[in-house]
Amino acid sequence: MSKQYQIFWTKTAQQDLKKIIEYISIDSTNNAGRIYQDIKNKSGNLYQMPFQGRIVPELRYFGILIYRELIMPPWRLIYKIEDNKVWILAVIDERRNVEDILLNRFIE
Repeated sequence: MSKQYQIFWTKTAQQDLKKIIEYISIDSTNNAGRIYQDIKNKSGNLYQMPFQGRIVPELRYFGILIYRELIMPPWRLIYKIEDNKVWILAVIDERRNVEDILLNRFIE
C-alpha cells in the first residue's frame, strides 16, 4: 500500500482559485464549473502521488527546490510537500509573469 498524504489549500491558493473561477464565470458558468472540477480533481491526485509534479523551473534557477507544480494549461498549481502533508500554495495563470509572482510570494 502506498503512503497517503493530506492535502491542505492555503488561504492564498483558495483566493487564487476563487478569482479564476469568478473571472471565467463572467463568460460561462459551465466552463467555470468544469475548470474548478478539473483543478480540484488534479490536485486530489496529490494525496497518493505528490512527487508527480515538477520542481518549479523559475525557482529552481535560484536554487529553490522545495516547490513543485502541476500544469493544467493555462493554470499552474504550485505546492510543497512537508512530511505527509501537501500544501497547495498558489494557482497561477501561466500567461502572467509567473516568475515575478512566485518570487514575490515565496522569497520575500
